[in-house]
Amino acid sequence: MPIPFIFHVIENGPPAWLRDNAWPIIYSASTITALTVLKRYTAGQTNTSEQKLYGKVVLLTGGTSGVGAEVAYQLAARGAQLCLLTQTPASDPFLVEYIQDLRERTKNNLIYAEQVDLSSLHSIRKFATKWIDNAPPRRLDMIVLCAATLTPPGGARKLTEEGIEETWMVNYLANFHLLSILSPAIRAQPFDRDVRIVIATCSSYIGSPALKEPFDENNWSPGKAYARSKLALNVFGKAYQKHLDTYKRPDQLPMNARVVFVDPGLSRTPGMRRWLTRGSLFGLGLYLGGYIIPWFLLKSPYQGAQSFLYAIMESRLRRIEGGQLVKECMEVDFARTDVDDDKVAKKLWQESDALIERVEKEQAKKRAAKRAEQKLEEEERRRAKGKEKEADKAETMSIASSKSDKEKDKNKDKSKAKKKSSKK
Repeated sequence: MPIPFIFHVIENGPPAWLRDNAWPIIYSASTITALTVLKRYTAGQTNTSEQKLYGKVVLLTGGTSGVGAEVAYQLAARGAQLCLLTQTPASDPFLVEYIQDLRERTKNNLIYAEQVDLSSLHSIRKFATKWIDNAPPRRLDMIVLCAATLTPPGGARKLTEEGIEETWMVNYLANFHLLSILSPAIRAQPFDRDVRIVIATCSSYIGSPALKEPFDENNWSPGKAYARSKLALNVFGKAYQKHLDTYKRPDQLPMNARVVFVDPGLSRTPGMRRWLTRGSLFGLGLYLGGYIIPWFLLKSPYQGAQSFLYAIMESRLRRIEGGQLVKECMEVDFARTDVDDDKVAKKLWQESDALIERVEKEQAKKRAAKRAEQKLEEEERRRAKGKEKEADKAETMSIASSKSDKEKDKNKDKSKAKKKSSKK
């Protein structure tokens, strides 16, 4: 027992085995203590704010993997009605199994999915217009934007099918487009409803080139593209809060919607793994072989979700102005002043609107041309089928006429034979 051993050491001094192995024991104890402190530090803060979310309607992007999946689980476990915006259709076997598993684990059947491809402006518009096209307005308590993408170091610049750079589209423009269309639904919520727009950000925005600087395929790199998309998202989120605040409600009450930014920290997510491994099998082998290092230095998805839970459930955030940045379950300041620059935000908003308008017009023309082509193809198929039917009909008629001619010939031969026999 430790207490008798301590008294024995005080009275008689340390035993011989302890004196002989003193330094190895000190080294081992120091190492274990240092690793424990390191792990505790890198794990970050734990959310202490708590509330039930029964009846709350939440739209969530990125809710099938990484930190977003943990956020989805925590929200569902607290009773929220969860609508996952996913790239794949709701009938996808993986998604069906994932949602069923989430329902069983949380004992919450109010979980479903809507297909929203964040790399497609048309897909976003289809969902958002369907959501707001409802009278009375649909309930909407929260929008949590966790989805993001990145290109591994050394990777090539990619464009979406609509011709927009992929990182810019998914990380920034998709969120801009979604929130712009859903703005009437957000503003139409009753005053007593706590509406929050939770936006995932990242410390990489600190090293981003300014949005005023030109950025194209000549000076593009994966790191710059990701950092710039996060900076743009921060600038837009701040401007969006001001856009909501300027709205005058019919009941003359203050705006009840708050934008909250969340920096979850470095976590062991699929995106982080893809970045560290450079998207290669060799890198994946090194990552798995030295997994103890990322395990010590990076948060788990559960630990990364703690700041999201704080931003979602902390009651104090409802009483202060929107646009707060949450990191390690506390409000902190942004590290760049241009995040709150009205001129930068105005220019970014105008350029984004112009880009979306131009791309959507081009895509609408392409879809119309494609529909026209499909109509022509269908008409050609119908004509071809009609010709085939006519040919088959003519063939059957010719076969039938030939058969009737043969039968007539046979009948003539029979009648001739009968006449001959009667003459005899």
